[in-house]
Amino acid sequence: MPDLDATAPFAAARLFDRAGGPRVMGILNVTPDSFSDGGRFAAVEGAVAQARIMAEEGADVIDVGGESTRPGYAPVDAEEEIRRVLPAIRAVRDAVPTAISIDTMKAKVAAAALEAGAAIVNDVWGLQRDPDIARVAAEHGAAVVVMHHRTEVDPSLDIVEDIKSFLGRSIEIALKAGIPERAIALDPGVGFGKTVEQNLTAIRRIDALAAMGFAVLLGASRKSLIGHIIERTPKERLFGTVATSVVGWAAGATLFRVHDVRANRDALLVARAVLSAP
Repeated sequence: MPDLDATAPFAAARLFDRAGGPRVMGILNVTPDSFSDGGRFAAVEGAVAQARIMAEEGADVIDVGGESTRPGYAPVDAEEEIRRVLPAIRAVRDAVPTAISIDTMKAKVAAAALEAGAAIVNDVWGLQRDPDIARVAAEHGAAVVVMHHRTEVDPSLDIVEDIKSFLGRSIEIALKAGIPERAIALDPGVGFGKTVEQNLTAIRRIDALAAMGFAVLLGASRKSLIGHIIERTPKERLFGTVATSVVGWAAGATLFRVHDVRANRDALLVARAVLSAP
Protein backbone atom coordinates (compact mmCIF):
# COMPACT_ATOMS: atom_id res chain seq x y z
CA MET A 1 0.00 0.00 0.00
CA PRO A 2 1.84 3.14 -1.12
CA ASP A 3 2.53 5.80 1.48
CA LEU A 4 -0.59 5.02 3.51
CA ASP A 5 -1.09 4.95 7.29
CA ALA A 6 -4.13 2.69 7.49
CA THR A 7 -4.80 3.67 11.10
CA ALA A 8 -5.53 7.32 10.33
CA PRO A 9 -9.12 8.42 9.56
CA PHE A 10 -9.71 8.77 5.82
CA ALA A 11 -6.14 7.61 5.17
CA ALA A 12 -7.17 6.05 1.86
CA ALA A 13 -7.97 9.54 0.57
CA ARG A 14 -4.27 9.84 -0.27
CA LEU A 15 -4.91 7.41 -3.10
CA PHE A 16 -7.28 9.98 -4.62
CA ASP A 17 -4.55 12.62 -5.05
CA ARG A 18 -3.72 12.99 -8.74
CA ALA A 19 -0.28 14.32 -7.87
CA GLY A 20 0.63 10.76 -6.93
CA GLY A 21 0.05 9.61 -10.50
CA PRO A 22 -2.54 7.18 -11.86
CA ARG A 23 -3.88 4.68 -9.36
CA VAL A 24 -5.14 1.25 -10.33
CA MET A 25 -7.98 -0.53 -8.54
CA GLY A 26 -7.94 -4.26 -9.22
CA ILE A 27 -11.33 -5.96 -9.49
CA LEU A 28 -11.86 -8.99 -7.24
CA ASN A 29 -15.37 -10.38 -7.67
CA VAL A 30 -16.22 -13.13 -5.20
CA THR A 31 -19.57 -13.74 -6.89
CA PRO A 32 -20.83 -16.65 -8.96
CA ASP A 33 -22.35 -14.45 -11.68
CA SER A 34 -20.10 -11.51 -12.58
CA PHE A 35 -20.14 -10.79 -16.31
CA SER A 36 -16.42 -11.41 -16.90
CA ASP A 37 -15.05 -13.70 -14.20
CA GLY A 38 -18.06 -15.01 -12.32
CA GLY A 39 -17.17 -17.84 -9.96
CA ARG A 40 -13.41 -17.84 -10.59
CA PHE A 41 -12.53 -16.22 -7.26
CA ALA A 42 -15.48 -17.19 -5.06
CA ALA A 43 -13.30 -19.50 -2.95
CA VAL A 44 -10.96 -17.77 -0.50
CA GLU A 45 -7.88 -19.46 -1.92
CA GLY A 46 -8.66 -18.23 -5.43
CA ALA A 47 -9.41 -14.73 -4.17
CA VAL A 48 -6.10 -14.51 -2.32
CA ALA A 49 -4.14 -15.84 -5.28
CA GLN A 50 -5.71 -13.25 -7.56
CA ALA A 51 -5.14 -10.45 -5.04
CA ARG A 52 -1.46 -11.41 -4.83
CA ILE A 53 -1.15 -11.30 -8.61
CA MET A 54 -2.80 -7.88 -8.79
CA ALA A 55 -0.65 -6.53 -5.94
CA GLU A 56 2.51 -7.78 -7.63
CA GLU A 57 1.39 -6.11 -10.86
CA GLY A 58 1.06 -2.77 -9.08
CA ALA A 59 -2.53 -2.49 -7.88
CA ASP A 60 -3.02 0.34 -5.39
CA VAL A 61 -6.41 -0.96 -4.29
CA ILE A 62 -8.15 -4.36 -4.36
CA ASP A 63 -11.89 -3.86 -4.88
CA VAL A 64 -13.86 -6.76 -3.38
CA GLY A 65 -17.43 -7.27 -4.55
CA GLY A 66 -19.99 -9.83 -3.40
CA GLU A 67 -22.96 -8.89 -5.57
CA SER A 68 -22.88 -8.67 -9.35
CA THR A 69 -24.28 -5.46 -10.83
CA ARG A 70 -24.16 -6.60 -14.44
CA PRO A 71 -27.33 -6.13 -16.54
CA GLY A 72 -29.98 -8.58 -15.38
CA TYR A 73 -28.13 -9.46 -12.18
CA ALA A 74 -29.85 -11.31 -9.34
CA PRO A 75 -29.85 -9.20 -6.15
CA VAL A 76 -28.67 -10.81 -2.92
CA ASP A 77 -29.46 -9.79 0.65
CA ALA A 78 -26.91 -8.23 2.99
CA GLU A 79 -26.31 -11.44 4.91
CA GLU A 80 -25.38 -13.39 1.76
CA GLU A 81 -23.19 -10.56 0.51
CA ILE A 82 -21.37 -10.44 3.87
CA ARG A 83 -20.95 -14.22 3.79
CA ARG A 84 -19.21 -13.87 0.42
CA VAL A 85 -16.96 -10.88 1.04
CA LEU A 86 -15.79 -11.13 4.66
CA PRO A 87 -13.59 -14.23 4.32
CA ALA A 88 -12.02 -12.74 1.18
CA ILE A 89 -11.37 -9.35 2.79
CA ARG A 90 -9.81 -10.88 5.89
CA ALA A 91 -7.61 -13.20 3.86
CA VAL A 92 -6.54 -10.52 1.39
CA ARG A 93 -5.81 -8.11 4.26
CA ASP A 94 -3.43 -10.66 5.75
CA ALA A 95 -1.87 -11.65 2.42
CA VAL A 96 -1.06 -8.38 0.66
CA PRO A 97 -0.12 -4.84 1.82
CA THR A 98 -2.65 -3.22 -0.51
CA ALA A 99 -5.63 -1.03 0.36
CA ILE A 100 -8.99 -2.79 0.12
CA SER A 101 -12.27 -1.33 -1.04
CA ILE A 102 -15.72 -2.85 -0.66
CA ASP A 103 -17.97 -2.68 -3.71
CA THR A 104 -21.44 -2.46 -2.16
CA MET A 105 -24.56 -0.34 -1.96
CA LYS A 106 -25.59 -1.69 1.47
CA ALA A 107 -24.65 -0.02 4.76
CA LYS A 108 -24.65 -3.32 6.67
CA VAL A 109 -22.19 -4.86 4.21
CA ALA A 110 -20.03 -1.74 4.22
CA ALA A 111 -19.85 -1.75 8.03
CA ALA A 112 -18.81 -5.41 8.18
CA ALA A 113 -16.22 -4.93 5.43
CA LEU A 114 -14.71 -1.83 7.03
CA GLU A 115 -14.47 -3.57 10.39
CA ALA A 116 -12.70 -6.44 8.61
CA GLY A 117 -10.07 -4.16 7.08
CA ALA A 118 -11.47 -2.35 4.05
CA ALA A 119 -10.64 1.36 3.79
CA ILE A 120 -12.83 2.53 0.88
CA VAL A 121 -16.55 2.17 0.14
CA ASN A 122 -17.26 1.93 -3.59
CA ASP A 123 -21.02 2.49 -3.99
CA VAL A 124 -22.58 2.04 -7.43
CA TRP A 125 -25.58 4.07 -6.24
CA GLY A 126 -23.55 7.04 -5.03
CA LEU A 127 -24.72 6.78 -1.38
CA GLN A 128 -28.31 7.30 -2.56
CA ARG A 129 -29.75 3.77 -2.27
CA ASP A 130 -29.11 3.05 1.43
CA PRO A 131 -29.51 6.13 3.67
CA ASP A 132 -27.08 4.78 6.29
CA ILE A 133 -24.10 3.98 4.10
CA ALA A 134 -22.59 7.49 4.18
CA ARG A 135 -22.80 7.54 7.97
CA VAL A 136 -21.13 4.14 8.17
CA ALA A 137 -18.28 5.27 5.92
CA ALA A 138 -17.78 8.47 7.93
CA GLU A 139 -17.79 6.68 11.29
CA HIS A 140 -15.13 4.28 10.06
CA GLY A 141 -13.01 7.03 8.48
CA ALA A 142 -13.43 5.45 5.05
CA ALA A 143 -12.98 7.18 1.72
CA VAL A 144 -15.84 6.77 -0.75
CA VAL A 145 -16.30 6.36 -4.48
CA VAL A 146 -19.72 7.61 -5.58
CA MET A 147 -21.01 6.40 -8.93
CA HIS A 148 -23.67 7.77 -11.27
CA HIS A 149 -26.46 5.27 -11.86
CA ARG A 150 -29.69 5.25 -13.83
CA THR A 151 -32.33 2.53 -13.78
CA GLU A 152 -33.61 3.47 -17.23
CA VAL A 153 -31.86 4.54 -20.40
CA ASP A 154 -32.97 7.90 -21.82
CA PRO A 155 -31.24 8.74 -25.13
CA SER A 156 -32.57 12.30 -25.01
CA LEU A 157 -30.63 13.22 -21.85
CA ASP A 158 -27.67 15.55 -21.70
CA ILE A 159 -25.76 12.80 -19.96
CA VAL A 160 -22.96 15.01 -18.65
CA GLU A 161 -25.42 17.31 -16.92
CA ASP A 162 -27.32 14.31 -15.55
CA ILE A 163 -24.12 12.82 -14.16
CA LYS A 164 -23.09 16.12 -12.57
CA SER A 165 -26.52 16.63 -11.02
CA PHE A 166 -26.69 13.09 -9.60
CA LEU A 167 -23.14 13.19 -8.23
CA GLY A 168 -23.77 16.65 -6.81
CA ARG A 169 -26.42 15.05 -4.59
CA SER A 170 -23.98 12.29 -3.66
CA ILE A 171 -21.36 14.84 -2.67
CA GLU A 172 -23.89 16.65 -0.46
CA ILE A 173 -24.79 13.38 1.27
CA ALA A 174 -21.12 12.54 1.85
CA LEU A 175 -20.20 15.97 3.20
CA LYS A 176 -23.26 16.08 5.47
CA ALA A 177 -22.23 12.71 6.93
CA GLY A 178 -18.76 14.07 7.73
CA ILE A 179 -16.71 12.68 4.87
CA PRO A 180 -14.17 15.33 3.80
CA GLU A 181 -13.90 16.45 0.18
CA ARG A 182 -10.45 14.88 -0.19
CA ALA A 183 -11.96 11.47 0.62
CA ILE A 184 -14.59 11.57 -2.14
CA ALA A 185 -14.05 10.27 -5.68
CA LEU A 186 -16.57 10.52 -8.51
CA ASP A 187 -17.38 7.76 -11.02
CA PRO A 188 -19.37 8.56 -14.21
CA GLY A 189 -20.88 5.07 -14.17
CA VAL A 190 -19.94 3.70 -17.57
CA GLY A 191 -22.42 0.97 -18.48
CA PHE A 192 -25.09 1.91 -15.95
CA GLY A 193 -28.29 3.20 -17.57
CA LYS A 194 -26.68 4.80 -20.62
CA THR A 195 -26.68 4.36 -24.37
CA VAL A 196 -23.43 3.49 -26.14
CA GLU A 197 -23.11 7.10 -27.23
CA GLN A 198 -23.74 8.37 -23.69
CA ASN A 199 -21.08 6.02 -22.33
CA LEU A 200 -18.59 7.34 -24.87
CA THR A 201 -19.50 10.91 -23.94
CA ALA A 202 -19.15 10.12 -20.24
CA ILE A 203 -15.56 8.99 -20.82
CA ARG A 204 -14.64 11.83 -23.17
CA ARG A 205 -16.08 14.44 -20.77
CA ILE A 206 -14.41 13.24 -17.60
CA ASP A 207 -12.90 16.72 -17.55
CA ALA A 208 -16.34 18.06 -16.58
CA LEU A 209 -16.30 15.87 -13.45
CA ALA A 210 -12.68 16.67 -12.63
CA ALA A 211 -13.64 20.36 -12.82
CA MET A 212 -15.98 19.77 -9.85
CA GLY A 213 -12.85 19.53 -7.71
CA PHE A 214 -12.88 15.84 -6.86
CA ALA A 215 -10.88 12.81 -7.92
CA VAL A 216 -12.48 10.79 -10.73
CA LEU A 217 -12.54 7.00 -11.05
CA LEU A 218 -13.10 5.37 -14.42
CA GLY A 219 -14.48 1.83 -14.54
CA ALA A 220 -14.81 0.72 -18.15
CA SER A 221 -12.88 -2.54 -17.94
CA ARG A 222 -14.14 -5.23 -20.36
CA LYS A 223 -17.59 -3.63 -20.52
CA SER A 224 -20.11 -4.10 -23.31
CA LEU A 225 -19.35 -0.60 -24.59
CA ILE A 226 -15.96 -1.90 -25.72
CA GLY A 227 -17.47 -5.04 -27.18
CA HIS A 228 -19.92 -2.93 -29.15
CA ILE A 229 -17.03 -1.12 -30.82
CA ILE A 230 -14.61 -3.97 -31.46
CA GLU A 231 -16.91 -7.04 -31.26
CA ARG A 232 -14.88 -8.99 -28.72
CA THR A 233 -15.91 -11.16 -25.77
CA PRO A 234 -15.30 -9.71 -22.27
CA LYS A 235 -11.99 -11.56 -21.86
CA GLU A 236 -10.82 -10.29 -25.26
CA ARG A 237 -11.36 -6.60 -24.43
CA LEU A 238 -7.98 -5.85 -22.84
CA PHE A 239 -6.71 -3.52 -25.57
CA GLY A 240 -10.02 -1.67 -25.70
CA THR A 241 -9.92 -1.28 -21.93
CA VAL A 242 -6.38 0.10 -22.05
CA ALA A 243 -7.54 2.66 -24.61
CA THR A 244 -10.25 3.91 -22.25
CA SER A 245 -7.74 4.17 -19.41
CA VAL A 246 -5.32 6.29 -21.43
CA VAL A 247 -8.10 8.53 -22.71
CA GLY A 248 -9.48 8.78 -19.18
CA TRP A 249 -6.14 9.85 -17.72
CA ALA A 250 -5.76 12.51 -20.40
CA ALA A 251 -9.26 13.77 -19.59
CA GLY A 252 -8.60 14.03 -15.85
CA ALA A 253 -9.34 10.66 -14.22
CA THR A 254 -7.03 9.50 -11.45
CA LEU A 255 -8.26 6.02 -10.51
CA PHE A 256 -8.92 3.12 -12.86
CA ARG A 257 -10.96 0.09 -11.86
CA VAL A 258 -9.74 -2.77 -14.05
CA HIS A 259 -9.46 -6.54 -14.34
CA ASP A 260 -5.97 -6.48 -15.91
CA VAL A 261 -3.70 -4.48 -13.63
CA ARG A 262 -0.27 -4.67 -15.28
CA ALA A 263 -1.33 -3.72 -18.81
CA ASN A 264 -3.40 -0.76 -17.65
CA ARG A 265 -0.80 0.44 -15.16
CA ASP A 266 2.00 0.29 -17.74
CA ALA A 267 -0.08 2.17 -20.30
CA LEU A 268 -1.09 4.80 -17.76
CA LEU A 269 2.49 5.42 -16.64
CA VAL A 270 3.60 5.90 -20.24
CA ALA A 271 0.62 8.18 -20.93
CA ARG A 272 1.47 10.24 -17.86
CA ALA A 273 5.10 10.58 -18.97
CA VAL A 274 4.14 11.64 -22.48
CA LEU A 275 1.50 14.12 -21.37
CA SER A 276 3.86 15.59 -18.76
CA ALA A 277 6.71 16.11 -21.23
CA PRO A 278 7.67 19.71 -22.04
